[in-house]
Amino acid sequence: PLLGDAPFYLLNSDSFWIEGARPNLHWLAGAWDDARMDVLLLLAPTVRAVGYRGRGDFRMDTNGRLTRRPEREVVPFAYAGAAIIHPRLFDGAPDGAFSLNLLFDKAGEAERLFGVRMDGVWLHVGTPEAITDAELSIADSAA
Repeated sequence: PLLGDAPFYLLNSDSFWIEGARPNLHWLAGAWDDARMDVLLLLAPTVRAVGYRGRGDFRMDTNGRLTRRPEREVVPFAYAGAAIIHPRLFDGAPDGAFSLNLLFDKAGEAERLFGVRMDGVWLHVGTPEAITDAELSIADSAA
């Protein structure tokens, strides 16, 4: 009930990016479609990501609808730590702390999980080593 009844931005503290030609949060807002979506994720192409060593998180179809990465496969997009979420997605959510992946999967099962490809370079800083990589990328982008 504290979330209100309007969609809101979610930003992870271990992710940020070097903007491209268009501001990514504006891009997210412009792509939001309340009639079709409960979640809209900003996605980073894994091949250009800095500090990310995973296999990706999602496949995206031509309409932006997302499906999870099957086990043991590699997919082209990782969740870049920014999203728009509608509070209705929290209906029936567990009490206390829980992973938002539970809600992302719920939206996916209802075909209401979407994504947009970010513009720019995603910097994932979830480890000390990744911080150094991010600092070098920022310095290179300013040169």
